[in-house]
Amino acid sequence: MRVVVSGGGTGGHIYPALALIEQLKTRGLLADVLYVGTHRGLESRIVPKAGIPFATIELQGFKRSLSLSNVKTVTMFLGSIGKAKRLLRDFRPDVVVGTGGYVSAATVFAATRLHIPTVIHEQNSVAGVTNKFLARFVDKIAYAFPEVADTFPAKKLVQTGNPRAQQVAHLRPNNRLADFGLTPSERTLLIFGGSRGAPKINEAAIAALPTFAASHFQTLFVTGRVHYDAVIKAAGAVPDNVKIVPYVDDMPAILPDLTLVIGRSGATSLAELTALGVPAVLIPSPNVTGNHQFINAQSLAKAGAAMVVPETELGPDFGERVASLMQDDERLVRMTRAAKQLGVPDAADRLIAVMQSAIAMHA
Repeated sequence: MRVVVSGGGTGGHIYPALALIEQLKTRGLLADVLYVGTHRGLESRIVPKAGIPFATIELQGFKRSLSLSNVKTVTMFLGSIGKAKRLLRDFRPDVVVGTGGYVSAATVFAATRLHIPTVIHEQNSVAGVTNKFLARFVDKIAYAFPEVADTFPAKKLVQTGNPRAQQVAHLRPNNRLADFGLTPSERTLLIFGGSRGAPKINEAAIAALPTFAASHFQTLFVTGRVHYDAVIKAAGAVPDNVKIVPYVDDMPAILPDLTLVIGRSGATSLAELTALGVPAVLIPSPNVTGNHQFINAQSLAKAGAAMVVPETELGPDFGERVASLMQDDERLVRMTRAAKQLGVPDAADRLIAVMQSAIAMHA
């Protein structure tokens, strides 16, 4: 297959695309690939570093309020469609896949105008603006969370899960925790607010440290690089069973050895946790479009795979609630089973099947 993938702005749009490309390569299905993004987005650093051919088009997102900049946005969007058409004519893809972000709007829309097979992938429980726009034009719509299905035309929908799940599903317990001075065989709590850290989660974790220190488990507290010094200063003396670090490279590698994770509820993180069956205490970010992290988290909570604690409910009893859960074997086993039932360890293969179906529609 000759494949064009387009998605950007956030890791949630980029990492599923990279996982899809990796699986296409693994299966020997990829003749050639081109990733289309913008030069300002996160994809401009991540994609070339992964050794994937990368091209850019110039456009910007719409403001949600009335703004003169939206006039410029429309002009740039129309121009970007022309640029995207030229890229597509030169590359001659068999299929174009959009994973979200405004850059994929121009790329995928241009493909539909050229009658190239198209697929979009929605990772979250609330559909993004770009995918809502593209839904009426594309051949197939892949999705992860059942809550989003009503947003799209039913005849185009296929539930695939998130390709990132398949990328981590093979991971097994290992000795990576030893790198942080922890014992891999012991019950372990991870606190992680995302790559940049989350101040509210950090504050709750600092307040809970005395409780965690007195408990029969070990804690790995990942602060985010920009918050590390402030957390170390606020934490004071750190007990032996608690390790505080600024960042963990290749975070999925340590997941199989964890008992419980405290963290955000972005689509990529939840795909990883469910693929590996890791229970979670989810603290959704309130600063996301459509409050989708809360709805993502609720999807796991309804299934019994996670406990959801909004930031506004991070009270003084938070540490005790987490410590109690960490020592409740029966509940942890139930949460593990529920998480695994939600996991889609063949998500990338499912998405590939959707791509092949879209190609067959044009044959």
